[in-house]
Amino acid sequence: MDLRWMTTVDADAVVAASYLFDYDARSEWADRFLAQPDHHLGLAYVEEAPAGFVSGVEVTHPDKGTEMFLYELAVDAQFQRRGIGSALVRALADRARERGCYGMWVLTDTDNPAALATYTSSGANDRSDHVMLTWRLDPAHQTFTDPADGLRSTGSTELP
Repeated sequence: MDLRWMTTVDADAVVAASYLFDYDARSEWADRFLAQPDHHLGLAYVEEAPAGFVSGVEVTHPDKGTEMFLYELAVDAQFQRRGIGSALVRALADRARERGCYGMWVLTDTDNPAALATYTSSGANDRSDHVMLTWRLDPAHQTFTDPADGLRSTGSTELP
């Protein structure tokens, strides 16, 4: 596996790896994400094929300092069970440490054993029972549509 951290010149590579994401990556959104110095996106390649990705965002608060939010992790189905997901999580944790983050956190579903195993095998150890609430500021946005209407299975090569 070859891990490449995307930079401002890599929006095309992100768009080319759209099948790894929940939805098609858009050039303008990839450009905006990659232009932020506290946003991180690493693509894993196996024999030059995008096999997975991890994204993270540094979050700073006046009374806490800076921590890394592991925004999303996905590994293409044909490359799963090879340690790529764990390697991507560890790489993001290393990057967070290098950038002075005091911690890293992620949200996942309690009924997602693969994610839980990946995160715990990669060093996560504090588990909580938090609830995530969402404000639908743009109800027509694709992330609020019915998953049957186009959301890909994360990490799958199946397209809608």
